[in-house]
Amino acid sequence: MSKKQDKTLSFEEIIDFMWRWKKQLIIVSIITIVLSSIFSAPTFIKPKFKSSVVFYPTTNNSISRALLPEVGQRAQDALEFGAEEEAEKALQILQSSKLRGRLIQQFDLMSHYKIDPTKGKFPMTKLDKKLDGNIKVSRTRYLSIKIDVMDENPEMAAKLATGIANLYDTIKNEISLERAQAALEIVERVHKAKEEMINGLHKQMQELGRQGVINYEEQSKAIQEALILAGGGSLRSSGGSRSSSTINDLLEQQSKLVEFGGLYLSIVDKIKLEEDKLSDITAKLDRARVDVEESMSHQFRVSDASVAEKKASPVRWLIVFVSLITTFLLSSLVFAFVEKVNRAKKK
Repeated sequence: MSKKQDKTLSFEEIIDFMWRWKKQLIIVSIITIVLSSIFSAPTFIKPKFKSSVVFYPTTNNSISRALLPEVGQRAQDALEFGAEEEAEKALQILQSSKLRGRLIQQFDLMSHYKIDPTKGKFPMTKLDKKLDGNIKVSRTRYLSIKIDVMDENPEMAAKLATGIANLYDTIKNEISLERAQAALEIVERVHKAKEEMINGLHKQMQELGRQGVINYEEQSKAIQEALILAGGGSLRSSGGSRSSSTINDLLEQQSKLVEFGGLYLSIVDKIKLEEDKLSDITAKLDRARVDVEESMSHQFRVSDASVAEKKASPVRWLIVFVSLITTFLLSSLVFAFVEKVNRAKKK
């Protein structure tokens, strides 16, 4: 029990120790403050400025579905903020190599960060490390996306932050456009095939017209009435040969109607059915064209990037404070070790 007590330092012993080494500790502390103040100055550590963009991703991926929904289909709200799923998708695009590559090219970041691709090894690795250190993309607790950019040039920081947000829109529109174009090509092929089918059916109707079948229902009714009249008239009139010729013509027309009537009715029903289908396909074609030809922003910008007036790093007082505490503790350990060695020598 006594050994444990011997090993435990009391508050008074710590104060006594610091008092014995007060001169040395004060000198070390002053030196630390001076050196950390000097080496945290802009001459040694270039100040960086911070710019941020905050936006909410949208829920709509299809303009036509948001603005021109099909009958019975629930329309998407083009003004609705995205939830967790949309925020995660936005992060994937913002962290993609495609966006980073375009950002590097658009702002010539190799030159901006003074990296010569012809000198030294792994220039792209160096550039990636720079970007990782200067650009941070995160999801906030409110499911918005925040883009933070640090740069030695405050105007460049604002341009990069805005550029990343704009590239997000561009790339997402390109992804949507790629699929919309493929969908448009499919619908156009189906639409064309359906039109050709209907045109073929109309040609068949023209052939039936040449055979004398123009309107089966009306013609059938008219011939039936004409036969009744012609039959009644033949009993009363003296021109029996003329009535007989008329009846024969009517019977011939009726025979053609019987022969081609079924085909006529079948074609009429098929044309009506296919034209209804064509109407639906035409509506789909119009929506597909809207998706290809039109574009909308995929974000609700909450906060635009602005040029910072004050540097964000380094925080000099924090560097000085951390350096002072660290040096003070290390110095205390060194002085304690020296004191212990001196005592051991005296013994």
